[in-house]
Amino acid sequence: MSEWTVQRLSGHCGAVLRGGTLNDATDADMAQVREALFAHGVVVLPEQYLTPEAHIRLAHTFGPIDVNRFFTPVAEHPMIAEVRTTPEHVAVIGGTWHTDHSYDPAPAMCSILSARTLPPYGGDTHFASMTAAFHGLSDGLQATLKGMRAWHSDGSFAQSKLGLDENKDAFSAPVLHPIVVKHPVTGAACLYVNGDFTTHFDGWSKEESAPLLAHLYAHATQPVFTCRVQWAPGMVAIWDNRLVQHYATADYAGHARLMHRITVQGVALEGV
Repeated sequence: MSEWTVQRLSGHCGAVLRGGTLNDATDADMAQVREALFAHGVVVLPEQYLTPEAHIRLAHTFGPIDVNRFFTPVAEHPMIAEVRTTPEHVAVIGGTWHTDHSYDPAPAMCSILSARTLPPYGGDTHFASMTAAFHGLSDGLQATLKGMRAWHSDGSFAQSKLGLDENKDAFSAPVLHPIVVKHPVTGAACLYVNGDFTTHFDGWSKEESAPLLAHLYAHATQPVFTCRVQWAPGMVAIWDNRLVQHYATADYAGHARLMHRITVQGVALEGV
């Protein structure tokens, strides 16, 4: 059994775990990783150098794999998605604040990203705590949002020019989630709307919804609620999609970047 050390990245989310290896982690090791994940929303593990086989084994310790229907799969390992940027790209996949798979009836539990090819600079990933964001709202707005739901859709992928799967059969019907969800394990209250996939409040028009949604997006991604992960060779990051949003920085035009990502299935979300 390894003894992980935990170093916080910021006041509200993120932690670096050192002292263990994911390639041969025991159940006890993974229990520590899971505990840190639920406490900090995102955990970063340097110098892991996961093979595709180890990446898949790691994902299975959290739950069944949710194969992403839009990304190109890794050759011979279809459960792993390629998150690839070519030197010609000036925008990147994930280059806006979002929550993975919020457009699914049972949104993703966690995502596991493994660094494969990194640019010489840039490409950092930002994370924002949705628990801190919820508690940062006024009491009145908290109470109002607890009684509301919002629609989420994968339709934004249709406008993507970043090499995502153009198969129209991949798109699904919009889904409805509470705006304030209860974390399935810890019970923490989390704000659950994001600019990529939330379209409008249930019972409201898109025009009526837009001003309040814009306020919530801006509020939730204030720097005080965030941490920033600077990638290094072999690094792995695991984040809980109920606890955080994330944002990929597009500041390395002219250089390639390749990450391998696995998403783990979640459960239908309940309101607070």
